[in-house]
Amino acid sequence: MNPNQPPPPPNWPDRLLNWLVAPHLREEVLGDIHERYALRVQRLGERKARRTYWREVLAYVRPRFIKRKPQAYPNPLITDMLRNYIKTAWRHLAKNKGYSFINISGLAVGMAVAISIGLWVWDELSFDRYHENYDRIVQVAQHGTVNGETWTGSSLPYPLGTELKTKYPNDFKRVLKAWRIQDHILAVGDNKLSITGEFIESEAPDMLTLDMLKGTRAGLQELNSILLSASAAKALFGDADPMGKVVKINNAMDAKVTGVYQDLPHNTEFHQVKFFAPWNLYVSANTWIKEQSWFNNFIQTYAELQPNVDVDKLSAKIKDIKHKNLGDNKEQLAFNFQIFLHPMSKWHLYSDFDKQGNNNGGFIQYVWLFSIIGAFVLLLACINFMNLSTARSDKRAKEVGIRKAVGSVRRQLIGQFFSESFLVVILAFGVAIGLVALTINWFNQLADKQMTILWENPYFWLFSLCFILITGLLAGSYPALYLSGFQPIKVLKGTFRVGRLAAIPRKVLVVVQFAVSVTLIIGTIIVYRQIQYAKNRPVGYNREGLLQVRMAADDFYTKFDVLRQELKNTGVVFETAQSASRATELWSNNGGFEWTGKDPSLQADFGTLTVSPEYGKTVGWQFVAGRDFSRDFASDSAGFVVNEAAVKFMGLQKPVGEIIRRDGQPFRIVGVIKDMVMTSPFEPVHPTIFFLRGPLNWINIKIKPNVAASDALPKIESVFKKVIPSVPFDYDFVDQEYAEKFEAEERIGTLAGIFAALAIFISCLGLFGLASFVAEQRTKEIGVRKVLGASVFNLWRLLSKDFVLLVIVAFVIATPIAWYFLNNWLQKYTYRTDISWWIFAVAGGGALLITLLTVSYQAIKAALVNPVKSLRSE
Repeated sequence: MNPNQPPPPPNWPDRLLNWLVAPHLREEVLGDIHERYALRVQRLGERKARRTYWREVLAYVRPRFIKRKPQAYPNPLITDMLRNYIKTAWRHLAKNKGYSFINISGLAVGMAVAISIGLWVWDELSFDRYHENYDRIVQVAQHGTVNGETWTGSSLPYPLGTELKTKYPNDFKRVLKAWRIQDHILAVGDNKLSITGEFIESEAPDMLTLDMLKGTRAGLQELNSILLSASAAKALFGDADPMGKVVKINNAMDAKVTGVYQDLPHNTEFHQVKFFAPWNLYVSANTWIKEQSWFNNFIQTYAELQPNVDVDKLSAKIKDIKHKNLGDNKEQLAFNFQIFLHPMSKWHLYSDFDKQGNNNGGFIQYVWLFSIIGAFVLLLACINFMNLSTARSDKRAKEVGIRKAVGSVRRQLIGQFFSESFLVVILAFGVAIGLVALTINWFNQLADKQMTILWENPYFWLFSLCFILITGLLAGSYPALYLSGFQPIKVLKGTFRVGRLAAIPRKVLVVVQFAVSVTLIIGTIIVYRQIQYAKNRPVGYNREGLLQVRMAADDFYTKFDVLRQELKNTGVVFETAQSASRATELWSNNGGFEWTGKDPSLQADFGTLTVSPEYGKTVGWQFVAGRDFSRDFASDSAGFVVNEAAVKFMGLQKPVGEIIRRDGQPFRIVGVIKDMVMTSPFEPVHPTIFFLRGPLNWINIKIKPNVAASDALPKIESVFKKVIPSVPFDYDFVDQEYAEKFEAEERIGTLAGIFAALAIFISCLGLFGLASFVAEQRTKEIGVRKVLGASVFNLWRLLSKDFVLLVIVAFVIATPIAWYFLNNWLQKYTYRTDISWWIFAVAGGGALLITLLTVSYQAIKAALVNPVKSLRSE
């Protein structure tokens, strides 16, 4: 044995410890006792060292005999560590209140936007899922080819439903014919209600799985029956029981209430339908329907498929069913009709078809758009957290150095910084939920929704948990990995410097923030310009003071002449006329027209509208050539008024007086008018022909230009009550209906503008914090510069130029990205605005101005500080 080595400790205490000490502590306990024994031998001698050795052994062993847990080497629990992390994180937040406020408020706003958009996306993606048979319900539709272009529509011939039901019983469980009309008049005594309803076959309640409050889903099996929504029943009967009561429909049909169903939710295609009545009841009151052939498209057809039937394969099987039933009608065969099935899952989000008949999406593009915007707004808030955390790295460097010096490993430091991140995220999430709860009603009005926070939905809480985890990891990942990598020796020696390269990630993140913000600003301007461009488009008639009333009862037809004269006698009405559809819609398209010089292979399809002779005078047609219809000319019953698009389509040089044959009958063009915008204001005007023969369903009333609508409406209403007392006076202003054509685009533009403003706000919040930090970091430099004669302007320029440069770089990046996506968006509109250079200049200049205003406060504040105070420590 080496004489310099101390003698080994007695062997029996080792065996005793092996018996008493837990296996995972043996090596640690014995090693520590032996190490101390060796040191004492050298310092005190073997005798005293052995005595101390035994004392330590007995001190450790004694607790085992008195049944107490040893306290010498405690093993901390994971909860103790987490508690310490959270306590430290809270102290750090409380110590830096300003930066904590910026972090929490920025994240809260970003999370509130993301949550609101998430609720909106959930509502959109769950459209029509209220119906239990959602995955098997389809709408039957058709494609048709005109002049090389394919159009798609859901109006179908009357015999089609019966044909599908009869020939394909193994594929279709139900096939239902339907007819939906707005402004049906339901009357119970003197109580009258104008609502949207649908005449549909009796199996509809089962197919749509209506939630019946009274009665059963079999209520439409009786001919004279009706199912009312809860709101309609309340409006008609109040608190009385409606079951078995009789309701008069359109002053023509009596129906007994056989059921009341819960109002359908807002996110279903049937949410506006407030009553269902039997299809056979409608047919019994309109016997002309049974006489319709395969040539006339006018009804909707829904179907429920048998289980496990493939929609695409069935569509391929039935696509030629109409073509086969057209016989030898060459004109109809030339349209090459193809029947297909459109699943309920695609009704709302995938409703657009291109000119080749392919489904090219629809509202789904806005779902993707706002999902991306929500993700980016949240990303901007996370960037603020990253930037402010890493910018203050020198403030945390000594803390990291001390922690590492006393034994903390990197993963523990990462846990510490992630705990701070999650604490901020949890606090921000609580604030965000509060903001969403406060603004949900306003957001519903803006987005035309009826959303609520899904408190009772487990998916909401699961999503919230994932949302917090992802946001916490995203916001805290870079600071945690960056700050935990500091070297303790350099930090504690005072030689640690973050260096110039350390600021590069922060600059990159600021560029990302403002690139996103500038892109949103440009997008908002483009959407607004597109809406204004379409609104300023000449519409070919005068909408001001023009209102419409649907002819919802027989009295309208028999008493129209009396009604027209009484209205003119009021002194407030300029003229009154009838038409087959609203002035803002074109419901009918027809072929069968021949004219001189027509190409025999041309498949002509015109919009057709039946009007009364006073229609042009009422709506304010603008004539290019010829004259208007007149009651003074009996020959006008065989006359046409055509629009400029129709003249151009037919290639007529002198259209007035030209003969056009419709189904072999000659008609003479008496006048040509400027194009009336009756369909989408973003699309070209359809070639349209106006004539006097056919059904008339709407009354158009023109108020005199010098009479206010508020003065005219009471007098007009009194005439209606006098002449047609059986029907309530229910009207719409044409200019308001025309404005509704822009609702989707205006809603998108408004939401984009709000999100752009919030993105700018979040970006500026982070910029404000960074500017504050930079000013604080360079306090002594500013003091020295002021002593040497620098002006406030020089110091402002010094502190602002870096941020201005970053915004310019962001603008350069955002410009091509914005142009690419917005140019693609505009391509879906035939009638569209252009993308001018000044839009990008305004967006970039605006972002630059906002940046200067944000940074200038901190820069000027720092420049005005007395240098004596900033240099006092020197």
